[in-house]
Amino acid sequence: MRLVVDLNKCQGYAQCAFLAPDVFAMHGEETLVYNPRAQEEQRERLARAVAACPVQAITADGLDGVNASAGEAAREAADGR
Repeated sequence: MRLVVDLNKCQGYAQCAFLAPDVFAMHGEETLVYNPRAQEEQRERLARAVAACPVQAITADGLDGVNASAGEAAREAADGR
């Protein structure tokens, strides 16, 4: 699975690092580091991280077919519901 983060869009909210810490991490207060080749077992966590990004800076190839409720649950968690 291939990940791309638009680092020009990323604002450092770190929702992705919270939801998929094996793939995303904050280096300092504002710099995101990530593994662009995520493992298949991270699929559900990645779907939640992609959906939770407030600025939609993350895209992932190969997330088709992931349970749609994972994305909705992540959006609700990010909104504090």
